[in-house]
Amino acid sequence: MMNELALLNNVMNNIFDDGTDSGCSTCRTPDVDVKETKDGYTLEMDLPGRTEKDISIELDHNTLTIASIEEKNEPEEKKTDAEKDEKWLIRERTGQTFSRSFTLPDDVNTEQVAASFKNGVLSVLLPRTEAVQPKRIAIESAA
Repeated sequence: MMNELALLNNVMNNIFDDGTDSGCSTCRTPDVDVKETKDGYTLEMDLPGRTEKDISIELDHNTLTIASIEEKNEPEEKKTDAEKDEKWLIRERTGQTFSRSFTLPDDVNTEQVAASFKNGVLSVLLPRTEAVQPKRIAIESAA
């Protein structure tokens, strides 16, 4: 079973200390759902407006980290005379960076973790390892 306490701990850490200084008190990290099946776990993260090229996924031991890739500052395009008189009154759709980390359960097969991206939803499949079967030990006779 996924460690709910570890998930909550990671969520709280990211809400209050995401390592960025955006000055935004209402910024949020992406929403995540985690589902457990007999074969493993599926983590789904809502990432509207992003593509698979905007996301980085890293697995270090039993910690899965999903983060946005820093946006490069593109050179400002030349503006026409009409555009020079334009200014933003409200601009809420700026690119937000994020990073979320999850402590994975011990039964995840880290060699077979896979990710896919479709319609703004990142899906990470975390298959279980095969259960270790008890080993029968032969007893040798002492002669």
